[in-house]
Amino acid sequence: MPRLAPWMTCLFGLLLLAATPARAQEMPPWGTGESQGGDLNIYLVTFGPGDDVASWFGHGSLVVEDLRLKQSRLYNYGMFSFDSTMLARYAMGRLEFWVDDASPGGTFRFYRSLNRDVRLQELNLTPAQKVEMGRLLAVNVLPENRNYLYHHYNDNCVTRLRDAIDKVVGGQFHQAMSGPGRMTLRDHTRRYSDVGPAMGLLLDFLMNDEIDQPVSRWQEAFLPDELERQAAELQVVGEDGQKRPLVAKTLNIYSAQDRPVTPAEPPRYAPVLLVLGLLLGGGAAGLGLWFRRSGARAPRILLGLQNLLVGLVAGIPGLALFIMWLFTDHTVTYRNENLFLANPLTVLAVPLGIQLMRGSPRALERLRRLWRVLAALGVLGLVLKVLPMFDQDNWRLIALLLPLSMGLEGACTLARARTPAARPAEPLNPSLKASGS
Repeated sequence: MPRLAPWMTCLFGLLLLAATPARAQEMPPWGTGESQGGDLNIYLVTFGPGDDVASWFGHGSLVVEDLRLKQSRLYNYGMFSFDSTMLARYAMGRLEFWVDDASPGGTFRFYRSLNRDVRLQELNLTPAQKVEMGRLLAVNVLPENRNYLYHHYNDNCVTRLRDAIDKVVGGQFHQAMSGPGRMTLRDHTRRYSDVGPAMGLLLDFLMNDEIDQPVSRWQEAFLPDELERQAAELQVVGEDGQKRPLVAKTLNIYSAQDRPVTPAEPPRYAPVLLVLGLLLGGGAAGLGLWFRRSGARAPRILLGLQNLLVGLVAGIPGLALFIMWLFTDHTVTYRNENLFLANPLTVLAVPLGIQLMRGSPRALERLRRLWRVLAALGVLGLVLKVLPMFDQDNWRLIALLLPLSMGLEGACTLARARTPAARPAEPLNPSLKASGS
């Protein structure tokens, strides 16, 4: 499954605490065989979304509790290290995560201090299944087993919980959730990032059609809320052949105050982006017409400033997208159709915009050629949508960026058409005529 851009790793990665140094792992009683299945409780924990990008998608953990021995541990698969190689691995899409254990009470207090939901589901497992789950987690957290290569949609801190539950119930979870999902992975990503529209649009720009394909409900459980919902629905067949709910009871430890609810559907803002693209493109054309008619300094500076800003806002993500395709393991960025709309060429608008603001006579012609190429690429990307292979869900980006490119090309064409009026020839001085005769 794809690995995303460095800032996209934050989407599902920075989910609990800063990294902790490696420590000697003390085997809990459920790992040594000392715990009895009848004394154990297993809880699926769901933490609600937080304020920063890293926590928009929530988090999850598993808790093992031994009532007889009065011991409990929370297992968190969302840990990673801020060491000297972290940034390089982060940029290349090769960041390792690991599972660690902690005090449930301390972790719950931490999330409460962040005003994030804390909900528990006690799993209705047999004594043998509880022992198996406890041993699995205790072995997973050992230094030689705890690390894994983080994948955002199919191997993250929540899918690891899903897989552990499925293992102890004999694959019944996977089988029950093999039907079609409610929406694509992009739609899920967009609805959770709706809390920050600008960042959500950036993430939408960076990801290709890998996340536009139909998925199963099992794949949708990369999200904590989805896993919680599916666990609540699941009926498992016991050794006696009778069905029973997977969740015995639900405990609401803390409910966040005054926090927006994640929408059930992704936002529908393509019309808004189309209007914005038309306004920005039309505004650019208006500046070009103003400069053509007046030759004033103000429209030239404003048009140069707009080119500068577009080069920064669209060009830098386009350049990053191109680099990630060629040089990293972020496969979700490969062959991204948004490169028709913004790419490394777009960055050239930055220096050329500065030159235009400073009055360079050549900058306008160079910008005209640049935007003509970019507008043509955008139109090409739109036309190619008729082919099945160009199926990326990027209509929102087309609605915003294609009118903008066309407007900037029109602006530069209009502005370049201005030619200073030829000064009329002055009559010869009569005295000069006389002296010449």
